[in-house]
Parts: sequence; structure tokens; C-alpha cells
Amino acid sequence: MRACIPLVLAVLCGLAWADLYSAPTSCQGRCYEAFDKHHQCHCNARCQEFGNCCKDFESLCSHREGFSYSSDAISKEEIQSISEKIYRADTNKAQKEDIVLNRQNRISPSETRDQVDHCPKPLFTYVNEKLFSKPTYAAFINLLNNYQRVTGHGEHFSAQQLAEQDAFLREIMKTAVMKEVYSFLHHQNRYGSEQEFVDDLKNMWFGLYSRGKEEGDSSGFEHVFSGEVKKGKVTGFHNWIRFYLQEKEGLVDYYSHILDGPWDSYPDVLAMQFNWDGYYKEVGSAFIGSSPEFEFALYSLCFIARPGKVCQLSLGGYPLAIQTYTWDNSTYGNGKKYIATAYIVSST
Repeated sequence: MRACIPLVLAVLCGLAWADLYSAPTSCQGRCYEAFDKHHQCHCNARCQEFGNCCKDFESLCSHREGFSYSSDAISKEEIQSISEKIYRADTNKAQKEDIVLNRQNRISPSETRDQVDHCPKPLFTYVNEKLFSKPTYAAFINLLNNYQRVTGHGEHFSAQQLAEQDAFLREIMKTAVMKEVYSFLHHQNRYGSEQEFVDDLKNMWFGLYSRGKEEGDSSGFEHVFSGEVKKGKVTGFHNWIRFYLQEKEGLVDYYSHILDGPWDSYPDVLAMQFNWDGYYKEVGSAFIGSSPEFEFALYSLCFIARPGKVCQLSLGGYPLAIQTYTWDNSTYGNGKKYIATAYIVSST
């Protein structure tokens, strides 16, 4: 009689006997559950990336495959919807009167390699630097001088610099922008807690890997936001605050632009050519007037939802596409990949 009790309980609970005893090695009833290190195999959204899925993951969970491998894991419509929410939540963005741009001459894409300065005046005529006293801006700016821009020279962070990374993450997580992103990804079963999300952001953005010969000479944050020089050319450098501060110091010379976004308020988008203290950037796309958390949110969202692919967003009713790339030569944690780069590829 005792041997029948588990079966009776299973039926009473609306479960099949197989459901109870196949769970550790099957995805039956487990598709896109949170990661549990105690399971023999996994059915979470990233198991294919880590190579630890249960054998029946494809057959049972194929309607909504791991987000790293399927374009519909998080749907295009879902990404566009959350990106609009992020856009509306960016209350720290610059207002129209905070920034005056002098775009000057627009060139054709075929001219970007010519390295000709078509704009005799700076891009930024005026920036209200009171923006930079806001907590997320101040924390962001503190990070920009923590890197050696030439690849091949290892990065070594002091205790203060590591604390600045934590301070930046702490400040942006207080904002409505990052709360929107976390809530969305939590609902999508990508993260079980906010701390797990923050820890992953720190690794994917600030974790060091090697673009050159020396170990640990680069990171996603350095590349995307601060900028690097590799083989005599500027790589990354997709941030308007960094551009303004370097232009103000006389280290950036604005040459031209090839794309100007359709927005009539900030954030806007500009794809430009410039010289950075002797090194040329052929095309550098950047948001203009956005808060640091806004850019960090969108790039992170796209890397998590569309790693290594084009990510289709919607901002204020206008389409925007962001391309991300993973760094495949090294990993962190349980085989997770660092962000190599993220940048705007189109806005029309």
C-alpha cells in the first residue's frame, strides 16, 4: 500500500509519475526555468550557450529557444516595446537647451576613408555641464580615465578604480531606466534576482580580456564608452560625453558626419568621423544627449537578447538598430561571454 502513495499523490496533484522522476535529466515541465547548479542538466535560457542542456531541450522547448541562438527567444515586438519604455524612462537625458550642436558638413559613406576635415569648428558649441553633476553622469565620468587606450598594454585596476565600477553600477540601478530593464529580463527568466543581474553586468562590461598580445588589455566598457586604439586606428568610442570632454581638451577634432538621426529632441543619434589625438575614426556612431544609464541599458539589453546580432529597437516611434558582438576567445563564470562591442548601425 505504501508503494502506491507517491503515485496517488502525483495523480491528485495533476502530475504524471514521469514528471516527478524525469525532472533532473529532462526538460519536461522545466523550459526556461531559473538556473539551478544542483541539476544534472539544464533547461534555462542560456543552456545552449554553455552546452549543458538536457537532451530533450530542443524537442520540448523549441517554441521558445535559448535567446543566444534564436531570433524569437525574446521577440522583436517585445524588444521594441521595452526599448520604448526605456526611452520614456530616461528623465536624466539632456533637454534641448542643454546641448547646442554644430553638425556642419555631411559627407557620403564613400568619403569616410579620405580622412579630410570638412568641419573647421567643434561639434559641440555648448553643453550645460550641470548635467555632469548628476549621480550617474559623475560616476560614469570617473571611469573614463581608468584605461590605457592603446591595446596590448594590460589594464590593472586599483582598489579605488574597482570601487568606481561598483559605484557606477550602484547609481544606475537606482534609475527608472535600469529598473525597467531588470524587470523585463527578470520576467523573461533571464535573471533570478537584481544582484545576479548586477553581477553579470559587471562581468560582461568590466571583465578584462585580451585584444592584443598582453593579457587583460581590454573590456567592453573601455571599448564602447572610452575608446581604444588598435593598429593605428580608433576602435569603439561610441559615447557623446567622452567625445565632448575630449573635444573640450583639444584631443578630438570633429571632421564630418554621415548620419543624423530623425529625433528633434535628445537623445539623438549621429554617425561621425573624427581624429582622436592623432588617430582616425572612420565611422563612430553615438547617441547624443542621452544619460549614461540609457546607453548602458540599451546596449546591455541588446547583448543579452541578441548577442552577436542586429537588435531592432524603437525609440520615440522611430526605428533604431544596434549591433553587438561577443568576445569568443575567453569567457567568465559558467562559460558566459564578454561583450566585445556594441554600436548603432542605423536609425531610419
